Amino acid sequence: MATPLTERTEILFLYEIENANPNGDPLNENRPRYDSEENRVLVSDVRLKRTIRDYWYEYKGYNGTNGKDIFVRETTYEDKGKTFISDGKRRAKAFQESKQTVLDQCIDVRTFGGVLPLDKDSITLVGPTQFQMGKSLNKTDIVTEQGTGAFASGDGKGQATFRTEYKVPYALIGFNGIVNEKAAAYSQMSDDDKALLLEGIWEGTKNLISRSKFGQNPLLLLTVNYNEPFYIGGLRQRLKLITEKNEMNLRSTDDYTLDVTALLAELTAYKDQISSVTVRIDPRLQTSQPLTNGPLTL
Repeated sequence: MATPLTERTEILFLYEIENANPNGDPLNENRPRYDSEENRVLVSDVRLKRTIRDYWYEYKGYNGTNGKDIFVRETTYEDKGKTFISDGKRRAKAFQESKQTVLDQCIDVRTFGGVLPLDKDSITLVGPTQFQMGKSLNKTDIVTEQGTGAFASGDGKGQATFRTEYKVPYALIGFNGIVNEKAAAYSQMSDDDKALLLEGIWEGTKNLISRSKFGQNPLLLLTVNYNEPFYIGGLRQRLKLITEKNEMNLRSTDDYTLDVTALLAELTAYKDQISSVTVRIDPRLQTSQPLTNGPLTL
């Protein structure tokens, strides 16, 4: 029996992306999501959750075998010799429309919540783990890249098709997250699930090796565990970049230092309400005050 989750946890996650598309908007030609007033890249919480789900599926055995599964994933079924993608109701029927069966088997529902659509009703579970939309700490631009495809658009054509891709030269993207122990009591999220969540954030980002995402690397994962139902909030907003360059011209971790002064001051101010702080950091990331892998002493 997994240990029930009892602590509230706040998450700060930073990763870099170089010459790639962190989160394309399908309603805008798959351009990176972008705040044009601040010139900063945006990444939806859904994108990060998809990264974590894919890691669990590919690397941790949550693939529909041995009683371990991901509820929100594409499955298919056959009908009259044709293959179709399952809708939500058909997916729920794969678990006998049983809330407990879904919670027992599906780590993503225990962790992120979800809606189980039934024939005449639905079951909604609020997810214990929530992420604010990610945002780049640096200003950046969107670069348009054009090229030719390998094939023509059809028979009888004498020229290959053209393709257009949109990328950002470099961005340091930050996410705020919360794991709410109160909601976890209903979704049955455990400490083991939380450990796999944190592993999925880091390793999932590192293993997201697709053409549009190659160039992503996790840089900092800071987890704050509280000894009461409280959290500081806005950890990403307490970070700044120190650089002698124009932010639009940043291209690697060599071009800046991450100023963690305000973040550490805030953690220290609330240390009586904090049970522990853990750091995972890429040694390439330069910080204004030393951060090393392991527990952080306040």
